[in-house]
Amino acid sequence: MAYVIAEPCVGVKDTACVDACPVDCIHPKKDSEKFPNEQMLYIDPVECIDCGACVPVCPVSAIFALDDLPEKWADYAQKNAAFFGR
Repeated sequence: MAYVIAEPCVGVKDTACVDACPVDCIHPKKDSEKFPNEQMLYIDPVECIDCGACVPVCPVSAIFALDDLPEKWADYAQKNAAFFGR
C-alpha cells in the first residue's frame, strides 16, 4: 500500500483527491451509491501507484504515505484495504 487516507477525512469526504488521482483508485466517488453511507474516502492499496498526486490537494491533510502514517491512525491502513475487500 502506497498511500492511506486517515481520520482527518472522516465526515469531510472532499473529493479533490479523487479528481487528482491518475489511476482512479480513490473511492467512493460522489456519484456512487456508497458515497452517502461512507464516513470517509479510501485508497485502493492494489491500484495506487504511489504517485502522491492526491496528497497536496487534500484540504484536511488526511493522506499519508504508509511509512509516514501516524501511529495513532495505524488502523486506517486496514480500513482502506477492507473497503476494497483486500
